[in-house]
Amino acid sequence: MRIGILTGGGDVPGLNACIKAATTRAVQEGHDVVGIRRGWGGMLELDPDDPASTATHTVRLDPDVVRTIDRTGGTILHTSRTNPAKVRAADEPDFLKAGRVNDEARDHTSHVMKVLDHLGIDAMIPIGGDDTLSFALRLHDEGVPVVAVPKTMDNDVHGTDYCIGFSTAVTRTVIFIHQLRTSAGSHERLAVVEVFGRYSGETSLVSAYLSGMDRAIISEVPFDVEKLATFLMDDKRKNPSRYAMTTISEGAHFVGGEMVMGGTADAYGHRKLGGIGAQTGEALKEITGEGIIYQQIGYLMRSGQPDSLDLMVAINYAVMAADLLLEGTHGRLVALRNGSYVNVPLEVVRQGVKRADVDALYDADEYRPKIRHVDGKPMFLY
Repeated sequence: MRIGILTGGGDVPGLNACIKAATTRAVQEGHDVVGIRRGWGGMLELDPDDPASTATHTVRLDPDVVRTIDRTGGTILHTSRTNPAKVRAADEPDFLKAGRVNDEARDHTSHVMKVLDHLGIDAMIPIGGDDTLSFALRLHDEGVPVVAVPKTMDNDVHGTDYCIGFSTAVTRTVIFIHQLRTSAGSHERLAVVEVFGRYSGETSLVSAYLSGMDRAIISEVPFDVEKLATFLMDDKRKNPSRYAMTTISEGAHFVGGEMVMGGTADAYGHRKLGGIGAQTGEALKEITGEGIIYQQIGYLMRSGQPDSLDLMVAINYAVMAADLLLEGTHGRLVALRNGSYVNVPLEVVRQGVKRADVDALYDADEYRPKIRHVDGKPMFLY
């Protein structure tokens, strides 16, 4: 068997460990592994009639190639947010432009199927979030053997309690929050810490819960900035060090408002987020007259080495995915449920993104984490 591996969407710590473990497992069992560069973008841009194109967009993976890659974060295969089923003219390779008459998105799934045949790939292990895995599901529907690995620091893929990258993202955020306390306290200010999280506020909520933040604003619950200002000023008065802090998801929005977005939509219909924290900080300053510290943690959440939990999950997910394919099982998503490693039907990704359980984990009136019960919840409370 020849197995293809790719990574798509945002990078997270643990991807290289996952690539290494899947490669090592498959090769040990006598199979070949090929890496696809730049996710589904590599599949789209590979021209089967051009040998140089194949060399550019693929890399042979074996134990020697992957021996040390787990020591660093990111992905040696690189990544993209390409959706081959929805390709705009500006993103279409020249060799596929024949017949185009307008800028409407075109479906190049049939081209990806040709590329798989050209490369002799018998099965795929795509590693990604709900967007990347939505096209993996499309290939599964087309008859391609697929076992998918969930990856996203937002932890928002349906069917699993945990996605690669989440633990490291939360760990980093907690560290930065505690570091920012020294400046917030020294200047007696209100601090607004913006974290990634488009539709799910889990990173904001869990980071605030673990670091003891005063308040947490999440994507799921629109917030009243004047109400938040009142809470933070009360928190500041009660703090001997005379400061108060809140986390805020990048996908959060004011009551009656919308998410702060910029640029054009990507192939999955998403525009770039960021800026709600700055807007909130300016509004808090105007309402309270207090000094504000605004910190967008951004890519620092997803950069660098994975923590031990993300290493553990990435490696075990990879071994599971490889073993499933080698035993002839496909159309599955590897997952963690109730503390156990399992695999579930890949069709679960049709449900879209998973969101934080507000009723169980959040006080929407007080804008802060409120874990109503821990017994029976998964490790990260999702």
